[in-house]
Amino acid sequence: MTDYVFPPASQAAVAVRGSSHLFPVRRIFCVGRNYAAHAREMGSDPSREPPFYFNKAPAHLAASGSTVAYALGTHNLHYEMELVVAIGQRALRVTPEQAAACVWGYACGLDMTRRDLQNGAKQAGRPWDFGKDFENAAVISPLVPVSEVGLLGQGRIELSVNGELKQQGDVSDMIWSVPEVIANLSAYYHLQPGDLIYTGTPEGVGPVQPGDVITGQIERVGEIALTMGPSL
Repeated sequence: MTDYVFPPASQAAVAVRGSSHLFPVRRIFCVGRNYAAHAREMGSDPSREPPFYFNKAPAHLAASGSTVAYALGTHNLHYEMELVVAIGQRALRVTPEQAAACVWGYACGLDMTRRDLQNGAKQAGRPWDFGKDFENAAVISPLVPVSEVGLLGQGRIELSVNGELKQQGDVSDMIWSVPEVIANLSAYYHLQPGDLIYTGTPEGVGPVQPGDVITGQIERVGEIALTMGPSL
C-alpha cells in the first residue's frame, strides 16, 4: 500500500445518462474560438487557421444542477455553452475519418470564463490560465453514449440566463468539426480514454451575477443547468 503524505483526491468522473456507470476523466482540452460569429464578437478573424487549445483541470469539473460560488478574483464571469466530446479509445495521428471511432459520447458543457482576467492576459501576451482554469470552471451534464445517439455533425445548441435566450446556434456552425479537432489534437497528444474536449461556443457569451440560473441544451445530447451562488 502506498504511503501518501495525505489522502489523494478522488478520481474526477462524469455521470452517464441512464446508467450507474461513471466516466473517469483524465484531461480536459478546450478549443478556442471555434464558431465564426463568436470569434468576431471576441475581436478575432474567424479564418480557417489551425485550431488552438487551452486546458482545464479535471478537479475543476462541476456537475450540471450544481449551485456554485461566484468565482474568486473576477468581476466579469461569463458563460460559454459548448458541446463536449468524450474520448473512448487511444488516438495518435489519426485522420478525421478515423477520429469518429474514438468518440465515446457527448455532453453539454459550460466553459465558465473570468473574462476580465482573460482579457488582461491577452493584452499582456500571457497565457489564459487565470481566465479559464479555476474552481467549477468546467460544468458538464451527464454523458450520452455515441451508441445511443450516433455521431453528431449538427444539432441545435442554445443557452438561457434566467429564462432569457442568450446563445443560439448549431453544432454544424463549428469552424473545425469534431473529427477534425480530434485528428488535429492527436498530432500533438496521445489521446486516451477519459479525455474530454470542450469544442467551442456560439456567439452571445456574456456575464452572470450571483443568483442567476443558467440553462442550456443541445439537440440529441441533453440539458445543463447551473445556479450562481454568492461570492465566498
